Amino acid sequence: MEKLNIGFLHPGAMGISLAASAQNTGHTACWASEGRSQQTHERAAKYGLVDTRTLEGLCDICSVIVSVCPPHAAEEVAAQVLQCSFDGLYLDANAISPQRTVRIDQSMRKAGVAFVDGGIIGGPAWEPERTWLYLSGQEAGRAAACFSAGPLETSVIGESIGKAAALKMCYAAYTKGTTALLCAILTTAEELGVREELETEWSRNGSDFAAQARERARRVTAKAWRFVGEMEEIAKTFQGAGAPGDFHAAAADIYRRIAHFKGAHPTPALEEVLEALRRKDG
Repeated sequence: MEKLNIGFLHPGAMGISLAASAQNTGHTACWASEGRSQQTHERAAKYGLVDTRTLEGLCDICSVIVSVCPPHAAEEVAAQVLQCSFDGLYLDANAISPQRTVRIDQSMRKAGVAFVDGGIIGGPAWEPERTWLYLSGQEAGRAAACFSAGPLETSVIGESIGKAAALKMCYAAYTKGTTALLCAILTTAEELGVREELETEWSRNGSDFAAQARERARRVTAKAWRFVGEMEEIAKTFQGAGAPGDFHAAAADIYRRIAHFKGAHPTPALEEVLEALRRKDG
């Protein structure tokens, strides 16, 4: 097996786990530290990523680049890579709509860059059979081979660009969309003075759904800032398929109102979350 230099943009909580699977497979994981946070520096150092300092340096030494960034930044990151004259394999593993994925593919192909569409389902990949990277595109098999030792699982689902992105959007539409819905339900019930009665109904026959709902509303605050863009991408995906996108546009607004809890420790109390959700300014 050829040992590759694989660049990761960027080694956040998810990206660093993908980098670890690439290392397990025998490849060298690289990153560009310029402009990144102290937390990211510490994470990259802990897992032994090679620091090229700049994006240009990363593009110079890597034959594969993996993009794992907030959805709103996906096209900008891809454009920055192209400005560095990268000519290898580019894997976009971001939570973005098929439409946006196709646009990135078109810009990459014009520049002679091989493009693979990726969609991640699951949390950071530290255990086997827990996190799946779905891949589509003519070079999807090459991308899958970069992580063959795991624990990240990969699945090639076709050659059409946008297919992996579509799967990710449809999956997250339910998992993250229903959490946003629960946040709105709890907020409305609190405001109208019926939350206690609602939770009593949810708890009949020994169900723990009321407790689950409260915990989901509290715990999602840690990632709400990132889910705003993802809900917007899902709304565009639905609209592009002829379905209404309004529900997930509203979900984006819900997450926007609690996005300021990013980095909060300890996890905010439910009362704090519901109060924030009632204020449009978050």
